[in-house]
Amino acid sequence: MIRTIIWFLFFWIKLVIYLPSYFKAKKMQDPSDYADIKARKWMGDLLKIAGCKVNVRGLENIPKDQTVLFVCNHQSNFDIPLMITTLPGKKGFIAKIETLKLPFVRDWMRFMRCVFMDRSDLRKQVKSISEGIDILKSGHSMVLFPEGTRSPDGQLLDFKAGGFKLATKSGVPIVPVTINGSMHLMKKGTLKITPAEVEIIVGKAIFMTDEMNKETVKLSEHVKSTIADTLIRANDK
Repeated sequence: MIRTIIWFLFFWIKLVIYLPSYFKAKKMQDPSDYADIKARKWMGDLLKIAGCKVNVRGLENIPKDQTVLFVCNHQSNFDIPLMITTLPGKKGFIAKIETLKLPFVRDWMRFMRCVFMDRSDLRKQVKSISEGIDILKSGHSMVLFPEGTRSPDGQLLDFKAGGFKLATKSGVPIVPVTINGSMHLMKKGTLKITPAEVEIIVGKAIFMTDEMNKETVKLSEHVKSTIADTLIRANDK
């Protein structure tokens, strides 16, 4: 429990300490590079306080000097910090609309070019996807959690195919990323933080074709199968 208290205190105290940096970022025309540097430091410290040990494999599978859509399974609230700190380059996230309730956090996410999606409103979902496509076309990578919510036990939930239009409409390759073990850091339904080892496995890039543009459901099933197979292999070791 002490670790959890220290973690949350550090989170909010660091947010206050970052206020000068926040106002500096607000004055920038494009604060994404600056925000990425600050976020990596902040999130890295939070992972250390949580007692998270991370093993990353497959970074060589990420296309060099190319915008990509990282597609990941979702096990924990720690998945965004893990993606910020382990994946190269600046990147935005497709985040749930509820994140907008967090003061300053939402602004830092905007600096990073995140998109906030309201899954209860189809029209707003389409608008968010369109915004994400424009961001990818501008040369800024993004991260998608197609399950839409955290898995309570680490088992994959159904993938929502709509988010894959981010890749098919922008033409950027998809890089599957398997997160294994982050659920143990903070189980769904509790705020208690527990030390854990997490494995991040980056799969081979999937390059878009005309057929994929027409068959986003098949594309989502293929990516889900890739991540599912990687999870099975990782847990069979």
